[in-house]
Amino acid sequence: MSESMKAIRVERLGPPDVMELQDVPAPTPGPGEVRIEVEAVGINFADVLSVAGEYLTRTRVPYTPGMEFAGIVESLGEGVTGVQVGQRVAALGGSGALARYSVVNAAGLIPVPENLSGAQAAAFPVSYFTAYHGLKTLGRGVEGEWVLVQAAAGALGTASIQLAKAMGMHVIALASTDEKLALARDLGADVTILQDDPDRVQKVRDAAGGKGVPLILEVVGGKRFQESLDMAAPQGRIIVIGNASREQANLRPVELMKRNLTVTGLWLTSLMNDRAATMQAAQALAGLVGSGQVTPQVGPTYALADSARAFQDLLDRKTTGKVIIEPAR
Repeated sequence: MSESMKAIRVERLGPPDVMELQDVPAPTPGPGEVRIEVEAVGINFADVLSVAGEYLTRTRVPYTPGMEFAGIVESLGEGVTGVQVGQRVAALGGSGALARYSVVNAAGLIPVPENLSGAQAAAFPVSYFTAYHGLKTLGRGVEGEWVLVQAAAGALGTASIQLAKAMGMHVIALASTDEKLALARDLGADVTILQDDPDRVQKVRDAAGGKGVPLILEVVGGKRFQESLDMAAPQGRIIVIGNASREQANLRPVELMKRNLTVTGLWLTSLMNDRAATMQAAQALAGLVGSGQVTPQVGPTYALADSARAFQDLLDRKTTGKVIIEPAR
């Protein structure tokens, strides 16, 4: 009989409660692949959208969610070199991580600094690579410049604050509660404002010297996208990373023309194909994490059987830091 394992399966698309814990055959690594015993899975809003069938790429069912995880290399497929059994790694596999074991291409493995736990390693790749590309690669942020970080207590927000401060930037953080703003301040945010403050647009502009913010990391979308335009400084750059509102945003090009604004989309999946940009980000991040300047913020942790609740808590904005699911619990 083939080896079996516990895994989350999605047979039909919908809200988080469509996810089911099932017994499935354990995967076997093929040529160029490794099998990893999964320690921790980092949950992103993109995972929630994938289960709902609302992500940037089509979700094909049945499937096992989980695009970002960390674990211990358990076996190697034919031809794999440069990886050792027993080594802790992180991986961006696209899907398949919400299980006891996951198989990924060896080329997609990310070395993990020795000072990170399994949960911290799982909280690292998506959020910190995305934050780096938003701030530096596409955002062209420079020392002394102001940046606005939305959803500041979430996984991407906490990563963005830490990296921005490590780059010598000034941070304005928006979040939904005073508790979340307190976390943003603990991580180094210079100015914190409740995202539903009726005077938030003017307060953001005033905090950045009255002319608006040069760089905005936009993750909310919908009707709030117009506010990002209103808060931007002349020649400001708005990096569109998400659409947490799940609403359509409207953009009138003439508004960009009047103040010479730039709106740039960021999708980590396609940007990872730029090997030069990826290597530059990896080197910079390795140095910051290794020196302790940046520490992945682990939020609530859940057992595999509680995956639907973890997804719903993330959707309901009940969490801070990276939501983690631990299949071995």
